[in-house]
Formats: sequence, structure tokens, C-alpha cells
Amino acid sequence: MKKITVIGLGAGGLEQMSLGIYRYITKHKKLLVRTMEHPAIKELEAEGVVIESFDHLYEEYDDFERVYEAIVEQLKEKNDTELIYAVPGHPFVAERTVQLLKDDQDVTLHVLGGQSFLDDMYTALQVDPIEGCQIIDGTSMNRDELELTHHMIIVQVYDSYIASEVKLTLMDRLPDDYEVTIVTAAGSRDQIIKTVPLYELDRDLALSNLTAVYIPPVKNDQLLYGEFDALRQVIAKLRGPGGCPWDQKQTHASLKKYLLEEAYEVLEAIDQEDDEHLIEELGDVLLQVMLHAQIGEDEGYFSIDDVVRSLTEKMIRRHPHVFGDVKVKDSDDVVLNWDVIKQQEKGQQPEELLLDGVPKGIAALIEAKKLQKQAAKVGFDWSEAAPILVKLQEEIGEFLQEVKDERMNEMTKELGDMLFVVTNLARFYGIDAEEALLGANQKFRRRFNHIEMVTRERGLAMSNLTLEQLDDIWEEAKQLEKEGDLT
Repeated sequence: MKKITVIGLGAGGLEQMSLGIYRYITKHKKLLVRTMEHPAIKELEAEGVVIESFDHLYEEYDDFERVYEAIVEQLKEKNDTELIYAVPGHPFVAERTVQLLKDDQDVTLHVLGGQSFLDDMYTALQVDPIEGCQIIDGTSMNRDELELTHHMIIVQVYDSYIASEVKLTLMDRLPDDYEVTIVTAAGSRDQIIKTVPLYELDRDLALSNLTAVYIPPVKNDQLLYGEFDALRQVIAKLRGPGGCPWDQKQTHASLKKYLLEEAYEVLEAIDQEDDEHLIEELGDVLLQVMLHAQIGEDEGYFSIDDVVRSLTEKMIRRHPHVFGDVKVKDSDDVVLNWDVIKQQEKGQQPEELLLDGVPKGIAALIEAKKLQKQAAKVGFDWSEAAPILVKLQEEIGEFLQEVKDERMNEMTKELGDMLFVVTNLARFYGIDAEEALLGANQKFRRRFNHIEMVTRERGLAMSNLTLEQLDDIWEEAKQLEKEGDLT
């Protein structure tokens, strides 16, 4: 098994290096280093220490992870009986190669400390990490992991390319002109501290392997409005003591109608192809989810965390072709897998009825479509359009007979049968009946609005016009619609 001693060179020159580390290095006289780019290297060479670096690997690979893996591979291939490997700072602070060595089963690791650059960073920036501090690798930043209300120190910002990637990631969450601080060679006689607006981060020419970027905590509440936790706090305050009386008195039952209304307004925004409107309406739907979750938390039954956890688990569980090793050919296979997994989750027993899986209380046209699709799974469905049309004619005839007999209750039933068959016809042709009716509603709204505006412009009252006169304007509206002049 390979034995490797790892030492930390500290954050600066020899004057910052601990006496024990210095004596250890000068005693052995030979040192493998990850990079020559460190203030102490030239001073050690001047004292007769033989230095061998892995800098050449940075030129061979485009990916930093591959560089680090290659360094570990070459360390293991060395024939030296006593191998000393030195890294900048402290071996366990922002040093990926040490982590790879630690996890390697073929390596016995002995680690000697070294001064971390973090102590000098705290001093240079005059910050207290106990307030909350996040250390981030600039080569592998994830925007969703950034803690904006904490001190953030981004390390390994070697050059302008990494600085540019860091800048773009931060700009997803922070204003372009948010002030950040670039610190190079913290604590050394060459220390440089420079505060710049975020958009200038990658324009600094003094970037090196000794550079770190400091992002101060966000104090302006408005800059946090895009954060999920900020929304959660707002909803909790609305429902809490001193909050809004309307929000405080809401229940799951009282909010039902609002959720349905907001969902339909989302559909309207989609049809209008209006992104700003869609953002607003999706926000209103999210508000309903947050209110229900806060009610659950106030009553001690569940919270938004439970909602998110349940959804995440379900999405992973029901997409084994993405998160597992299941193979699918197309979207039809995906739907089939989804139904099978859903049935397994619910522990459906043979005695349960097929249509029990269709929820009650949804829009009638949507429910009709779902009922028909469930029945179709066992062959209870038409394979051609002709018999559907015959059935529709039959239902129309039955409806007209009830109209003739003036039996209102039966008329209602027969009209329901007509709508059910129309839904089946729409499903056969791949038309969403709900969408079709919404489209018809919108078309009627446009044309009727045109009639009202035209009569106003002509100084007429709609109620004084005959149906034929109104129909003439309706035809005008249809023509304008065909020409694209009616919106």
C-alpha cells in the first residue's frame, strides 16, 4: 500500500509557515507539489529543497477534476519509499487531491497541518464566520446551493475564465452591480484587496491560485424576494399574529374555489402566449399551495417541506427511466410505467374498481375524458368515429323528444349524455374537449365585445337592435377574425 505524507504549505511565504512544517520539509529536502504557484516555493528552493510539481497536468486536461485524478494516479506510480506531497494552505481546506487520496483504498495517508488561508481571509475582511459562512469551490459552483444571507468565500478562482463562470452564476441570484471583494495572497506582504461591482469580477488581471472572492451577506430584503424561504416567511407572517385577517381565517375548504380559479387563469395566460401574465398567474397558483401548506403547519399536520419531499420522492420513483435503469421507447411507455407504479404505490387490490382512480370534483369535461380513458384500457371504447357520430345523433334525438314532452329533469340528463358523447368524439380525434370549449368561449368573448364596441361607436343601444342586426355585426367580427384584425 502506498504511503504518502501530505503537508500544508500555508497561505503565504516562509514567514507564515509553522516551524514544525518548515523543519520537516528542510529535513527531507525533496518535495512533490501540486503547483509551483505558491509564495513559499521559491524560498524553499533557495534553501536547497528539490521541488517537483504537477503543473504540466493543468495543460493536458480541460477539466479540473481530471487534473486532480491524474495527480493522484501519478503520486501512486512514484517509486519513492517516502513520498511527501505538499499543497497550498491546509490539506483539508479546498484541496480536492487530498480528498481523492483519502478515499483511495490503496493509499495510506499521513497528514500534517498547515495554516489555512481562511484565517487570513477572516482577518483581511474583518468578518466573523460564526455569523454563518459558506466556503465554495469556484470551479464547481451550483447556484441553488448559495446561501445569500451568509458570508460566502469562493476559492480556486484561478483565472478570468473561472471568474467569468463565477460571475454568471452569481448574477443568477444577485444584481449585476452587487459589490464583491477580490482578495489575493491574504495575510502575506503581497496581499491585495479590491472591491468591485459583480459585473467586473472577471476583469481583474491579478487573479491567481491565491485569489478568493468574498460575497457579503445580502441585507436588503428586496434582493431576497426571489428566494423560496422569503416567500415562506411572508406567508407565515400573513397567517401569524399581527398578520392579515383574511389570510388568518382561511381553511383548506374555503380556499378550494380560489385554486380552481387560478388554474384557469394560468390556462388563459398560456393561450395568450403572454409570459409576464403567465409568471403572475403561476405565482397565484403557488400562493394557493403555500397557503394550504401553512394551514397544515399551523394545525400541526404537515408543512411545505412535506409537500416538496413527497413530490420529489414521487417524481424520482415514477421516472425509473431517468433515475434508474428502466428502458423506455417513447412517451407511451412512460405513461404505461407511470400507471403501473401508481397502482403499486396505492396498493390497489383486484376488488377495487377501475374508475375509482379518477378523482371526483374536477371539471366535468376533464372527468369525462379521464373516465373514458380508464374504460378504454380494458377495451370499452370505439375504434372508429362513425359509431360515435351515430351515438351523438341518437342522444340528440332523445334530447329533442324530452324537449317536446317538456320534461326538464330528463332534458338535463339527455343533454349530459350529449356532452359525454361529444367528449368521446373529441378524445377519438385527439382534441382536448376542455381546451376546445375554452377556445370557443374566448372566440365568443372577442366577437361579442366587437358587437358592443361597434354599437357604442354608432351611438346605438344593443337592446334596441334586432337579432338580425346584431348577427350582421357578428359576421363582421368573423371576417375580421379571419383577417387577423380581431383580438
